[in-house]
Amino acid sequence: MTYKIQENHQPLAGITLAALGVVYGDIGTSPLYAVKECFVAQGLSADPFNVLGFISLIFWAIMLVVCFKYILFILKADNHQEGGIMVLMALAKKRSRLSARWIVILLGLLGTALFYGDSAITPAISVLSASEGLQILNSALTPYILPMAVGILFILFAIQRFGTAKVGIFFGPIMLLWFLTLALLGLINIWQSPTILVALNPWYGLDFIITHGSYSLLGLGAVVLALTGAEALYADMGHFGRRPIQYAWFSVVLPSLVLNYLGQGALLLRNPAALMESPFYLLAPSWALLPLIGLATIATVIASQSVISGAYSLTRQAIQLGFCPRMQIRHTSVQEIGQIYLPFVNWTLLGIVLVIVLGFQSSGNLAAAYGIAVTGTMLSSTLLFSVVMYRNWRWPLLLVIGLTGVFLAVDLVFFSANIFKIMHGGWLPLVIGAFIFTLMTTWWRGRKLLSECIQEQALPLRKFIREVEFISPPVRVDGTAIFLDRAAKGVPHALLHNLRHNKVLHERVVIVTIKTEDMPFIKLDERVEVTSLSPTFSRVVARYGFKETPNIPSIIECCAARGLPFDLTKTSFFLSKEALISTTRPGMAPWREHLFIWMSKNALRPTDFFQIPLDRVVELGAQIEL
Repeated sequence: MTYKIQENHQPLAGITLAALGVVYGDIGTSPLYAVKECFVAQGLSADPFNVLGFISLIFWAIMLVVCFKYILFILKADNHQEGGIMVLMALAKKRSRLSARWIVILLGLLGTALFYGDSAITPAISVLSASEGLQILNSALTPYILPMAVGILFILFAIQRFGTAKVGIFFGPIMLLWFLTLALLGLINIWQSPTILVALNPWYGLDFIITHGSYSLLGLGAVVLALTGAEALYADMGHFGRRPIQYAWFSVVLPSLVLNYLGQGALLLRNPAALMESPFYLLAPSWALLPLIGLATIATVIASQSVISGAYSLTRQAIQLGFCPRMQIRHTSVQEIGQIYLPFVNWTLLGIVLVIVLGFQSSGNLAAAYGIAVTGTMLSSTLLFSVVMYRNWRWPLLLVIGLTGVFLAVDLVFFSANIFKIMHGGWLPLVIGAFIFTLMTTWWRGRKLLSECIQEQALPLRKFIREVEFISPPVRVDGTAIFLDRAAKGVPHALLHNLRHNKVLHERVVIVTIKTEDMPFIKLDERVEVTSLSPTFSRVVARYGFKETPNIPSIIECCAARGLPFDLTKTSFFLSKEALISTTRPGMAPWREHLFIWMSKNALRPTDFFQIPLDRVVELGAQIEL
């Protein structure tokens, strides 16, 4: 199956509408719970001083973090129009000194691991907050909130295998309706209490912090809820491009969010008791409550969809860049390479989300767990972005220090505020992130040690070819033998074992190495490099981007176009099946060696991952000591 990289030639308005449905679902549903949790987190009443302070803090948090940091600056750090924490890591690593690259990699992996922690919490808190509208409609419906949330989540994850191509066209219009509803509800309430507009003055937020001192950190930890999905602005850039994301933000999302938060503040100024129920749902008249609950539920499903799709994309990038074992990747579109489905990630994520929902049981309880992961990812992004500004873009050092200082000051304040949540549920994303970080670093380090072990035992390829071609030629048999070699150096283990045990070589031997580059895509005319090593030996180096899945049949097609044709009926693929053994030699701790061995055993077989014809494969064992 061939996948082509498509460029967006749709009108800008159409792409911008599509960006609304995918990029902004998460941050667009934060008004459901953010304002209420600001007060609940600190146990404050909705008096005018507190209302004006929190609304001011939410407004300026959005302006500083989303508008200033992400929209105006970090979106500039693209790798061939692709974005995300992994992309930022690849950009920073490319120009970093060799001695500093491991720090860049660890920062990228840390941000990635925390993203997975965020991915588990976001669907849970979004769907729970929408379902809780039932108790506003009728308190007798409260027992049905949890079953409704579980049902929605199960259906959401169950339909992932069909892909988002068919339902994606509805996301944009629905989210446009959602944002227009946010704006309208906010305007109605601002009109009734225009005093809330003074909250746009940053002094009210600063005065709140000064007055409450260190206790204000608890409130700032809840303000972060208004920034959910900020990372999606950058991560989803590859689907739509920078301009549509920026236009959607400034034309629709930002005005709608600001109006709605101001509207909730206006409602609380008039009716402080609304805090006890839901400042968001009480913005609407009673006759509109049921349609609003339905629209909110659909919006939260869309918001969850964007996080789930992001987890798929990030996992594939991690696999290709060598930080994650091979997994089954299903393409759900024959044209769009970005539309993929990973069964293992899908069902594992569902299991974690359901445990979280059943364990915390309400969006209020879950809000305490949210924030530490997303602010940790923001910190990682800031540090990596500073490297890109200085090393890649060659910006003046003073400018880099100034911008990084501003970004870090805001990030550190929010990160510090969320540290207080650790004992009340914030430990959850940290545990998930720590587990993922351990897996990724173990796989990365283990692969490096494995390559070093293989290279230590490898014979020089040129010397081997001269030996079998001219000095002591073995029996040659009809056909072509293809040997997959991970390092493109030395003689592949499978080739040595085949010669040692079968005492023969095929009349034509091809050594294939698949490399992943620090860019999302490789042009088809640059995919394959064919080198003739001797009359009967050839080397093929196939290059793929980290958003592409290697495919042996397509590599064979490219080789044919470069004068190296294959007859599959006379071609055999030889793979080395490595049996890893833990030893006391320096490298990794014994428990990590055993973890790496377990991950290797459970990784998807190369035949399935690279789509090698099963009836043409020969596997030869090789024992390697780590």
